[in-house]
Amino acid sequence: MSPLPSLFISHGAPDLPLRAGPTQDFLRSLFHVMPKPRAILAVSAHWLTAQPTVSTAAQPQTIYDFGGFSRQLYELTYPAPGSPELAERVVAMLDDAGFEAHRNGDRSFDHGVWTPLILAAPEGSIPVVPLSLQPHESTLHHYQLGKALAPLRDEGVLIVASGAATHNLGYFDGDYNADPPDWAMAFDDWLAEAIAKNDIQSLLDYRQQAPYAAQNHPTNEHLLPLFVVLGAGGPGQQIHRGFTYGAFSMAAYRFD
Repeated sequence: MSPLPSLFISHGAPDLPLRAGPTQDFLRSLFHVMPKPRAILAVSAHWLTAQPTVSTAAQPQTIYDFGGFSRQLYELTYPAPGSPELAERVVAMLDDAGFEAHRNGDRSFDHGVWTPLILAAPEGSIPVVPLSLQPHESTLHHYQLGKALAPLRDEGVLIVASGAATHNLGYFDGDYNADPPDWAMAFDDWLAEAIAKNDIQSLLDYRQQAPYAAQNHPTNEHLLPLFVVLGAGGPGQQIHRGFTYGAFSMAAYRFD
């Protein structure tokens, strides 16, 4: 069996599952164009901890970590089980690589995890294990985290990073179909080109190398998931692009 890829998905606003468009179509087709994994390790921009932490919950719940959306969104649930066995494997791999990994028996699915997966795997039959990010650590830290987890790809585990290729809430436009601003498109194009060239150093140093980096990412946390799958995978390719709500890139990447 060939190794599974690792994936970066821009999850956009929490109402992603209630909308219709190219991104939703892309996510619904995801497991039709690649082998179905035995489990998913989900790295979300919405679980931030001081040390790498893995959810050992056997039956995670659906977290509604947002406000101001329609009631229908709060009625959605994602039924996938966890996998304590995979969680322990991840902890052991991180410990062996020199990370001080922690366990959390209560952590459930934040919207960075469930809003894309409810479209990609709506039946919820694939076990999902969340892994946290460290917002005060560097891009290199997260790249090395991914390197430590790369062997999971040979074990039928899909590493899915859920964040945002661009993320500035100050420019959130209430119009879902608003045209993207030039500065968001410039960063989005730069990111796609750097990944296509496998320019790891420029990506790690994106705050100095990319156009409008600070404007697109006032804080790092929504791009940090990318560096985990960049480390876990090989050369990357863009598999989806588009914008929602003006400045929210919905770009997705596959690393083989």
